[in-house]
Amino acid sequence: MAERVQVREIDDDQGQRLLRIVRRGTRSVVTWRRAQMILLSAQGMAPGKIAEVTFTSPDRVREVIHNFNDDGFASLYPKYSGGRPRTFTLPERREIKKIARSKPAEHWLPFSIWSLAKLADFLVAGGWSTTSPTRACGSCSGTKASRFKP
Repeated sequence: MAERVQVREIDDDQGQRLLRIVRRGTRSVVTWRRAQMILLSAQGMAPGKIAEVTFTSPDRVREVIHNFNDDGFASLYPKYSGGRPRTFTLPERREIKKIARSKPAEHWLPFSIWSLAKLADFLVAGGWSTTSPTRACGSCSGTKASRFKP
């Protein structure tokens, strides 16, 4: 049987910091709930019981504990990266248009014409960030679209 997941040994200062987050709360409910899970684990509570108290799954509790053991307090704070995707600069758009107007064979690719999905995959592989077919098409607006398959 696998050993029970438990938080690493924490000192008094870390315990006080966790207790302060749980008592005072933070702006983020996510941080508060994660700190609560870690504090309960440090007090010896099993992940299944912690899941009942925090209204989540035991797998999620184990994941939070593992993350805290690896990354410390940084794992308590959510890393949101939402917002609008970055826009391409004018030189980048020109380069994307040049790629879209070229034949795939010029880039050693085994197909004869670009589709939006193939163009997007090529741009992602080339380091243009995580480009979706829609963004690839938006970058090529105003270009001759006859090369694209529907």
